Amino acid sequence: MFQVPARNVLQVSGQTIRQLATVTLGGDRVRIRLSNEYGDRPLKIGGASIALSDTGSTIVDGSSRSITFGGRPSIVVGPGAVVVSDPVAWRIAALASVAVSLYLPDTAFESTLAVASSQISYTSRPGDFAAASTFPVDWGRPVWMFLTGIDVDNPQGRGSIVALGSSTTGGSGPGMSAGARWPDVLARRLHASPEGARMSVLTASINGNELLANHRTAPSLGRFNRDVLGQPGVTHVIVLEGTNDIGMGAINPREPVTAADVIFGLTQIATRAHDHGLTAIVGTLPPFEGATYGIPTHSYGPEAEGIRRTVNTWIRGNTVFDGVIDFDACVRDAGNPTRLRASYDFGDHIHLNDAGFRAMGECVDLRLFSK
Repeated sequence: MFQVPARNVLQVSGQTIRQLATVTLGGDRVRIRLSNEYGDRPLKIGGASIALSDTGSTIVDGSSRSITFGGRPSIVVGPGAVVVSDPVAWRIAALASVAVSLYLPDTAFESTLAVASSQISYTSRPGDFAAASTFPVDWGRPVWMFLTGIDVDNPQGRGSIVALGSSTTGGSGPGMSAGARWPDVLARRLHASPEGARMSVLTASINGNELLANHRTAPSLGRFNRDVLGQPGVTHVIVLEGTNDIGMGAINPREPVTAADVIFGLTQIATRAHDHGLTAIVGTLPPFEGATYGIPTHSYGPEAEGIRRTVNTWIRGNTVFDGVIDFDACVRDAGNPTRLRASYDFGDHIHLNDAGFRAMGECVDLRLFSK
């Protein structure tokens, strides 16, 4: 989750928001986590429910379950606070698509949200439609608002894998298919494989995120405790970070980023993961020649490519992490390795399309999670 700049904050007043997500591990009980971390006023939830998603904003008839907080149907989440709901007894299958509905009786400013790439969340016309099968949509956007997690209780579960990254992990926005991100591909492969069965995959990505700096959002080093260590049952972390540090450093000569800087940041991630008993896995940085970051004359050059190659050489030979995923080798153009393969390029030479994300998800060695 990240803070929305004040000029871009939208509001919901007396309306219901319905948000869709996929749970990667099935189980017998569920609960949700809500955040008002970046809010400057209380967030009142007048009612909440969880149900199986059908099509669009519609839920499966008879599947809705009411969610309570300390036995009450409503809760006020103070500024900067996070709350966890009561567990709901509900047998749910792995890879099920669910809808979480929140009725907001007062005016709520959407200051805490996450970009959901191609997954649309819906806001209703005025009224409490948390349990309604057919949802009267007012508007929809590809974001998750206030909802930071859906926890599934499975006594046979082996753990959770957190994918920590930027839009190269979380998706590049409209035009992608729902469920096409490489963590989604990995989750489906794990579910079908004995190497990783009974494990969940959690995507902790923020578009524009950097490893070290906070030009747009809190850096991964700064949000590691919240987004990795704060996840229940976490056993593994996969970090794919550093590309935006290199790219932003290339367009801002006053804040240059070196390969040593990126390597230090990655080493810090591994160290903190190991301090908490996690298995730490690192991904090589895919190529991004041709990416502009909005400033075509400054964004990319031989120096940035040299930094990326140096970092990748270190990643492939490092002894700090417990495993390596060579994303670079899986998506680069074999004839021009400084560029993405054309069939994987979303169009801006840095983001992946559905086929590119599928290639990334399929190049992960599932034996990394067999321990």
